[in-house]
Amino acid sequence: MTESEMLALARREGFEAGIVETGEIEFDPRFRTFCAENLCGKYGANYSCPPDCGTPEEMRARIVRYPRALVFRSEWPIADYQDQEAIRLAKREHNGGMLRAIDQMRAAGIEGTMAGASNCTLCARCKILDNAPCPFPERRFSCLSAYCVFVRKLAERCGMAYAADGGIAFFGLFAFAPSADSERA
Repeated sequence: MTESEMLALARREGFEAGIVETGEIEFDPRFRTFCAENLCGKYGANYSCPPDCGTPEEMRARIVRYPRALVFRSEWPIADYQDQEAIRLAKREHNGGMLRAIDQMRAAGIEGTMAGASNCTLCARCKILDNAPCPFPERRFSCLSAYCVFVRKLAERCGMAYAADGGIAFFGLFAFAPSADSERA
């Protein structure tokens, strides 16, 4: 699968999409403090969240081990930032679209790792709460905050708007190793 095909696939799933070199992604470990505030209630309660997902340095290493990243952006008409249920559902749709696209890329031989717009929700209840292993370690994903990605600068690097006009924008990325037959977009 070529990078042009990856971009087209992301766009068919409803995303604005771009590709960057992972070495150009800015990381800031101070973003991890947002996770530690535990506003989402997942700190220590989900394998994909701190402290269980790894240190900021380990998370950065997971992304930069791949040379390229496909960046996903979606926009949702949510005017009330206090409407947590609407935001939760939009994040679930955003991440679901990313997973559908990434599953097709992986089926075509593209290796990589995903960073989403929220914690992993592959299971209704994370197995960490039952002291059981994750049933989907290869598909599990952490949020961009857990990776300490500076999303505003990532958006700028891709030529994407960070904010949404009258709504909320969500971002994610798939750091990947191009296949042998891949050309750069």
